Amino acid sequence: MAFNKSDCPIEGLYVIKPDVFGDKRGFFTELYNQKSFEEIGLGHLNFVQDNLSYSSQGIIRGLHFQAPPYAQGKLVTVLQGRVLDVAVDIRKGSPTYGEHFAIELDAEDITLFYIPPGFAHGFQVLSETCLFSYKCTDVYHKASEGGLLWNDPDLGIEWGEMAPLVSEKDQILPNLKDFFSPFE
Repeated sequence: MAFNKSDCPIEGLYVIKPDVFGDKRGFFTELYNQKSFEEIGLGHLNFVQDNLSYSSQGIIRGLHFQAPPYAQGKLVTVLQGRVLDVAVDIRKGSPTYGEHFAIELDAEDITLFYIPPGFAHGFQVLSETCLFSYKCTDVYHKASEGGLLWNDPDLGIEWGEMAPLVSEKDQILPNLKDFFSPFE
């Protein structure tokens, strides 16, 4: 098995395509393999928690992060359905601070997306329902959670035409201009 890694316009983000073997019965692929990740330069990652999210069409989850020392890197993929996945650079001093990268992830076109610590992350469900999987490099720590307002005009994220469904918690997150980043 092999993985192919593509760099994104923002340093640290990676789109990863695994080999997929299919025939009329279905398909087989590996979503994670330590040795294969070493071969593409991501062998230093140590995943300690797996999360699974089920959501309905239009739901936006994010833009979330965990602050150091509990900062999380995330390896995300869609197991069923389709999402618009977004990562926002919140690393102080980064030449791309405040910029975002968006990618459509679809269970039909198996793609992994790695988001390292120092990014706020979110997604919107584009299909009727979605199973969204993410491996994390640190465990969830409630006191370290933070986020940015999903529709901050300064971020310029184009979520699309679908009416968004957003949690109360995510509706009161700060705009980038009012945000103090914990990432140096």
